[in-house]
Amino acid sequence: MSQVRSEPIRCAVYTRKSSEEGLEQSFNSLHAQREACEAYVLSQRHEGWQLLPTQYDDGGFSGGNMERPGLKKLLDDIASKKIGHRLSSIKWIVLTRALSDFARIVETFDKQASASSPLPSSSIPRHPWAG
Repeated sequence: MSQVRSEPIRCAVYTRKSSEEGLEQSFNSLHAQREACEAYVLSQRHEGWQLLPTQYDDGGFSGGNMERPGLKKLLDDIASKKIGHRLSSIKWIVLTRALSDFARIVETFDKQASASSPLPSSSIPRHPWAG
């Protein structure tokens, strides 16, 4: 039985596609990622999860570095506590392809006492901070 929270669990969604190919389509990879993540967050409403309206998308940006506008905005919003509880992404590799950058992202969450909860997948490593 889950505990009743007095405040909602604010959840953000991050999407990325490394090439611009197909982004001009009316429904593309970013939309599909967002749709899947939003469905997951909505499925957790009974736990108090609340989807934040801000979109953190990086279409046409490599995951090989952290120089991406959507990721920078996401990390800024985590640091300013606009996002305080959960992050949903299809796979952790969408956030970054570099393990050292992934560690920096985790550190940002830890500094703000946030948690990350990627969409369940056997390819996602489980960490103590994962929801």
